[in-house]
Amino acid sequence: MTQNDFRPNVTKTAKFRMLLKEEDILLMPGSFNALSAILVEKAGFKAVYISGAGLASNFVGYPDIGLTTMSDILENARNIVHVTNIPVICDADTGFGNAINMIRTVREFESAGVAGIQIEDQVMPKKCGHTEGKLLISKEEMVQKVKAAVDTRRDGDFVLVVRTDAIAVNGLDDALERAAAYQEAGADILFVEAPRTVEEMQRICHTIKAPHLANMVEGGGKTPILPLANLQEIGYKVVIYPASAWMASIKAMREVLAVLKEDGTTARYASRMVSFQDMFEVVGRSKFAAMEKKYSSY
Repeated sequence: MTQNDFRPNVTKTAKFRMLLKEEDILLMPGSFNALSAILVEKAGFKAVYISGAGLASNFVGYPDIGLTTMSDILENARNIVHVTNIPVICDADTGFGNAINMIRTVREFESAGVAGIQIEDQVMPKKCGHTEGKLLISKEEMVQKVKAAVDTRRDGDFVLVVRTDAIAVNGLDDALERAAAYQEAGADILFVEAPRTVEEMQRICHTIKAPHLANMVEGGGKTPILPLANLQEIGYKVVIYPASAWMASIKAMREVLAVLKEDGTTARYASRMVSFQDMFEVVGRSKFAAMEKKYSSY
């Protein structure tokens, strides 16, 4: 199925549900702003994931330690939804509080037009899923937060990705208990974060029959990086690469800035940069130029 196969009157939430029903595993790159999301769609991917860590770094310039607010994430999500045609799943951290806060979170993100949100069972302020020092709320409290989210959504197709960070804190057994409880409470996709071995990944998918999400973090993540075919064979339905474009962009910016500082010009690096025209065309300059001409009064 391609983007063009979707009927124009089908909502993005329904589109995402259709993707989950396909036989193939769903691969979602991470975006951290509107431009990166546009590039994800242009590359031919069927859905895009908004990375909480990427947003923290690129939108406010902070590490992923719970310093971004709901307003920060909402503004970025709305921008991405407005400039893309594919479903968007947004990392909403802990839901920004307790079950009552979760009610507002679901209402706001559903109104923003995302196809679903990811929520997790860490305490506030949270930490990146592949770092140390995480703390958890109780399983019982998270169950009530999931139930509040389910009860609040107006669109039944709005997806709830529910993550547990329990492996790093209490071990795999507790993570599986929590994931099963979250599924019973209404989670649509289970995200058991940071399994450390293929055997742990297999146990997760074989123990709980549900759509599972795998998180592939290059260069330091705790989970083995596996080909899509292997992940599908294990039992995963969704795979995210949340940091790939972000990490690559940091490297490219460092390189061009080093050349500029050393040479006083970017000539030596120019062949690795897009053209001036392409820079603007990525975000649709010719389309806006045509609209300017159409509505010009002179």
